[in-house]
Amino acid sequence: MSALAETIGFIFGLVALGYLTGLAGVLRDEAGEALTDFATTIALPVLLFRTVSTSEFGHVAPWTLWAAYFTAAAASWALGQFVTARVFGRDRRAAIIGGIAAGFSNLVLLGLPFMQGVFGHDGVSVLSLLVAVHMPIMLGVSVLLFALADKESGSTAAAEALQFLKALAGNPLIIGIVLGLAWRLTGLAMPALGTRMIDTFASVAGPLALFAMGLGLRRFGVTANFAPGLVLSLIKLTFMPAVALGMALLLGLPPLAAKVVVVAAGLPVGVNPYLFATRFGTGQALSSNALTIGTVLAAATTAMWLAIAERVFG
Repeated sequence: MSALAETIGFIFGLVALGYLTGLAGVLRDEAGEALTDFATTIALPVLLFRTVSTSEFGHVAPWTLWAAYFTAAAASWALGQFVTARVFGRDRRAAIIGGIAAGFSNLVLLGLPFMQGVFGHDGVSVLSLLVAVHMPIMLGVSVLLFALADKESGSTAAAEALQFLKALAGNPLIIGIVLGLAWRLTGLAMPALGTRMIDTFASVAGPLALFAMGLGLRRFGVTANFAPGLVLSLIKLTFMPAVALGMALLLGLPPLAAKVVVVAAGLPVGVNPYLFATRFGTGQALSSNALTIGTVLAAATTAMWLAIAERVFG
């Protein structure tokens, strides 16, 4: 087995191990939620802090990176929303959930450990440039679309937007990135004790996030509306990375940045569409299916896109 295949097997193997642990009843659902909270509130923000405070970004132009990724995300979102409405006959609000499910990559729980395992510190550095703006942009567009789709409850939409903005300002991942930038600007060396503590949390962030993701995945499963979930998963896992590949070539991204963009675009959707579906009361089964089916299929499709990116960009 090649080192690359072994790494991919390890990454998705941890997700599968978490799922099987929950399925066997070894750990309860509450444990999965607690592990996810720890990963997203402490471990992954510390990883991002270390990455941003120590990385060199001079070889990557953020705007070309963002242009390549978000063009792919917008195209995939639009296609997912169109298919949900026109092919499966869902209403406008449910179609928005379909769009989110087709364009919102799991860059945190899956993306960060994946890039760390495959590309190392430099890969996480590039991905952190996406993570810094991914959530604000994607959540902001989601809230705006729901506001436009439900004009009669404009005050509710405005309240939802305010809540999301407040949550965004206090998001630990964003705080980790901002603090990393702030420390970087001071030019100070991290004390040895601080470095040791940061390295300890950062080193467990990836495995813990993957295991927690698998453990939490059992709560979703596959319910009714299997076909829309499958189609949206295929759009997310095939169409979006294909557009990202084309944009990376068009914009002339450096090899590592191009590979990170393609692989990030090919990651399955995370839990955010389901959270939106629950909050706005529509598309819960659709988003749950897209999450579960996409994560299962991604074990094969992500490896495929990684191989394609390696061949195209070297």
